[in-house]
Amino acid sequence: MRLQLALNVTDLEGSIEYYSRLFGVDVAKRKPGYANFEVAEPPLKLVLFETEDGSDRLNHLGVEVFDDAIIAETADRQSAAGLEVTRTENEGCCFASQNKAISYAPDGTMWEWYRKLEDLENFASNEPQKEMTCC
Repeated sequence: MRLQLALNVTDLEGSIEYYSRLFGVDVAKRKPGYANFEVAEPPLKLVLFETEDGSDRLNHLGVEVFDDAIIAETADRQSAAGLEVTRTENEGCCFASQNKAISYAPDGTMWEWYRKLEDLENFASNEPQKEMTCC
C-alpha cells in the first residue's frame, strides 16, 4: 500500500525534473500533460497533471493498493461509518484501467482507494483524450 498525491502543475517538464531529483527516481509513466512516479521510500505514488492555472495545486489524494479485497473492505468500512462511497470497476482513468472506492471530504477533496489493473494508451479507457479530472 502507498499514499497517492496528485498535483496540478503549470510546468510539467520542470516538475518532472524537480521531483525526479527530490525523490531520486525516474518518472514511471509519461503521457502528454501527465506524469507519475512510483517512489519506494517513502511509499508514494506521485501524479502530476499539467494545467494552465496552477492556483489549485491539489488535484486529489488516494491510496494505491494491490488487492481488490482491500478496496471492498475500505468501501464497507467507510459506508458503515456514514460516508458516501462510490465503487467502480475496470474504470479507465489516468492512462490505466482501475478498480476504485471514491469518497469526498467536506471541502470537496476527492480520496480514492484504487488498484491499477493495466496501462491504457488514452487517459480514460479507449475513448479519445478527455479532460483530466480523475486518477
